[in-house]
Amino acid sequence: MPKIPEELINRIRSAVNIADVIGQDVQLQKQGKNLVGHCPFHQDNTPSFSVNPEKQFFYCFSCHRSGNVFSFLQQYHHLSFPEAVEEVAKFANLQLPQEYQGHPQATPENPEQAQLLKIHAEATKLYHHVLVNTPAGKLALQYLTQRGMTVDLINQFELGYAPDLGADKQILHEYAQKAGFDYQLLRKSGLFVERHDGQLRDRFHGRVMYPIKDSHGQVIAFSGRILEKKASANTPKYLNSPETDIFNKRRTLFNLNLAREAAREVGHLTLFEGFMDVISAYGAGVKTGIASMGTSFTSEQVQIIARQVKQLNIAYDGDEPGQAAIDRALKLVEDTAPNLNLRVVQLPAGLDPDEYVQKYGAIKFQDYMEHREETPVDFRLSYLRNGLNLKKQSDLIAYLKAALQVIRVIPDPLGQSVYLKKLATEFGLDQGSLERQLAELPQPQVVTPPPIEDNPHGFDPPPAPELPEKVIISNQPPVAQPLSKTDRAAQILLKYYCSDQDIRYQLDARLEFRFPQASYQHLYEVIKDYFSDQEKFDVAAVMDRLEPAAQTLLGQVEKQLVNEEEKQQVVKDCLFVLDQEFPLAQKIEETQAAINEASMIGDTDQLVRLTTELVQLYQRQQSMKTEEIN
Repeated sequence: MPKIPEELINRIRSAVNIADVIGQDVQLQKQGKNLVGHCPFHQDNTPSFSVNPEKQFFYCFSCHRSGNVFSFLQQYHHLSFPEAVEEVAKFANLQLPQEYQGHPQATPENPEQAQLLKIHAEATKLYHHVLVNTPAGKLALQYLTQRGMTVDLINQFELGYAPDLGADKQILHEYAQKAGFDYQLLRKSGLFVERHDGQLRDRFHGRVMYPIKDSHGQVIAFSGRILEKKASANTPKYLNSPETDIFNKRRTLFNLNLAREAAREVGHLTLFEGFMDVISAYGAGVKTGIASMGTSFTSEQVQIIARQVKQLNIAYDGDEPGQAAIDRALKLVEDTAPNLNLRVVQLPAGLDPDEYVQKYGAIKFQDYMEHREETPVDFRLSYLRNGLNLKKQSDLIAYLKAALQVIRVIPDPLGQSVYLKKLATEFGLDQGSLERQLAELPQPQVVTPPPIEDNPHGFDPPPAPELPEKVIISNQPPVAQPLSKTDRAAQILLKYYCSDQDIRYQLDARLEFRFPQASYQHLYEVIKDYFSDQEKFDVAAVMDRLEPAAQTLLGQVEKQLVNEEEKQQVVKDCLFVLDQEFPLAQKIEETQAAINEASMIGDTDQLVRLTTELVQLYQRQQSMKTEEIN
């Protein structure tokens, strides 16, 4: 595949706001000219991750990771550079020429995982084709249209049908064999059942197929709903793919790939009970819907949601099972991500979203979802009434005791007062008496949430790119290392070089000049080459020419604050420091070479003398590095 031209790369990069792209994975808040959030590359307790939309680059003040929009996707989603360019082009709705296409989104480096994604993509196309283009899919298509599914929705979610053509007809297995997929790969895909004789049979028969996609829109599993009404009692209504190397049901949320785009606009995600609820709501204009796999909502899914948004709306049925499910979900979120705001939207009992839409229309559904939000406290105070007759004194006392337990966890005293007043008004009680009883209750214990994990795909991530010594990537907050005297001099000098044409002329005219540190010399040469055909410095464009370690270094350079009024004196001071350091570095290198030579010829006296000299040189170098530029 040909190399993507630099001009096209620049056009694609300039077509997006880096904050919009990074904002899909990191919650960002405005702070001056920049946006800040928690760094996704280490456990970041205080927001240290900064995104500069004007200059189109990011920088973490703790771990020092830096880069542009392409390198963020490369590092966070483990993409190659061409894959990252293709991803950004899609985000910008730009048509990448055909000769530069063909890089699958977020393809893992593990070849077997890539093949598993490929077989799932092929299965999706096959099942979808059967549904919309063949007589075998007619009944399934009728079922979906009767449930309010339009052609656009069926195509959007790539719904399909796995026909039941008898024991001798295994439609997907035959297709996979003809396509040349390896037998062992098919065994591991979860799409087939292995018989005792080793033969593979299609796992799904006679089922409407719902593709399960990861956060990048790649199919990683399926959920199949039985179509035959006369199926035996032992036949599950829904049959899901088993877990595989690319599918972990505890870490997967249906429709997250589409919902998070809508969530960026409205600030929340909406948790529905099932896949059809999500799809129907999407068709009615509520595009923030997600669903867990089956009935289980897990702490891992909560952590993923907490990385995406600040608020989660839980929209389950208003019947008794739905209310019980809401209560369980609230407890799980509060234990796992207590900083995540919660709201509850109970649908009318007996109505799914698609039934509500068909009965009342999309506009009323949107209005219902927007204006029927209630707080977890409101929900729980209502939920506690289930099964009680509040006209009976014993039930009323039991309810009030339980209600006070709910109100006591409200952190805001004003909020507690509001709910106590509601209880007092409704039941004709003295609010002061309720306040005294509330004060006598033991204070709730503060639960420390577990750390949010950083592997959104469920894949074992490849090794992180090599970074300079100062960059620490771990689960613990890194300790910022102070810059040495020479590091700071080099960074300030490069900052002036990038931003000031006069300084560039001065430095380029010093033909003998070199940075004593190889990393800075390399960065200088790349920037110098960039200015050979460009007039204005563009940090994001230069980062395209750098490896991750050099991108980090350039990010540090960009964050340096320089004195414009006294720049000539500052530049002179920086050059003095570097000119002192460079001969010293050369002398150390020469002395080390001489020591090696003395060791080879066995000259003990020379070896002792040179070793003493080298120690003195290192002491001098260390002394210089510990001093700070005034």
